[in-house]
Amino acid sequence: MNAHHYTYRVIWSAEDGEYAGLCAEFPSLSWLEQTQEGAFAGIRRLVADCIEDMQANDDMPPEP
Repeated sequence: MNAHHYTYRVIWSAEDGEYAGLCAEFPSLSWLEQTQEGAFAGIRRLVADCIEDMQANDDMPPEP
């Protein structure tokens, strides 16, 4: 599974005062950063780490 194949978006979080990176296939994950670019890069790294961990534990990541 490739983390680049998932659906990502970045939104402004007024509550946090930062941009939030989100992934549709992993709704429980998010990444906060001061910039849109940082939030996007952060959520992609987090999803990649999560996929790697799932595969190491013989779990099946969600389909993109």
